[in-house]
Amino acid sequence: MALNSVNTNVGAMIALQNLQVTNNELSTVQNRINTGKIVSSAKDNGAIYAIAQGQRAEIGALNAVKDSLNRGQSALDVALSAGESVSDLLSQMKEKALAATDKSLTTSARSALNEDFKAIRDQIATVVSNAKFNGVNLLDNSTTTNGYKALANTTGTTIKAAGENLSLGGANVTVTATTTIGTSTLATTALGLVNASIDKVSASLARLGTGSKSFATHLTFVGKLQDTIEAGVGNMVDADLAKESARLQSLQTKQQLGVQALSIANSSTSILLGLFR
Repeated sequence: MALNSVNTNVGAMIALQNLQVTNNELSTVQNRINTGKIVSSAKDNGAIYAIAQGQRAEIGALNAVKDSLNRGQSALDVALSAGESVSDLLSQMKEKALAATDKSLTTSARSALNEDFKAIRDQIATVVSNAKFNGVNLLDNSTTTNGYKALANTTGTTIKAAGENLSLGGANVTVTATTTIGTSTLATTALGLVNASIDKVSASLARLGTGSKSFATHLTFVGKLQDTIEAGVGNMVDADLAKESARLQSLQTKQQLGVQALSIANSSTSILLGLFR
């Protein structure tokens, strides 16, 4: 190839190729700075992009797990609050029943105690029937068998908390809807039922508390897991903006030099004009 030719300017071709490479690198760096990611699309790195997308889906799915656990914990907290109210009401009933065992009470006094006892008894039924969260009642025997199941992970595995039966005449509150203290004999019987109910309700509250704590513990774990996965995705795709900024300055300088080199190469053919003077 002729070194002095107006048809083929090798120097300009080489300068143009180098300038194009610099422009491509500069475009890549600018995209990284704009997006904050070293891998922002599949064409940047198909394998890493696919892994990152899979983990992003996992992070989104964990949001559903957290929502389910939050609902479960709320249902358990409502049940705990209602159960504590039932326990308090049973304590009041014990006081009335014990007072009614006194055989020296007048008829009017016993009648007053009996009316108070029945009002408190009926209040237990009201508390239990209203212990609902999002339509779930853990105290009315509707969930005793299956309990409350919340999502534990993204594969659909569940974590379970048992329901309790605090209804009148049930397994834990042995006081029935017809229990009264109208006589000393009835009061003695009622006192035995109330004492047994207090012990059983306390055990039920302990189980509900354990269930609520297990939900809270797993919710904390899921939150930490989600943060860890998100950090892992960031490690794969996030750009080091300090390094990219330095590289941007370098490439901009290189681009300016490339333009000057191309200009010099383009002007070199004008030297040939001197040969014909």
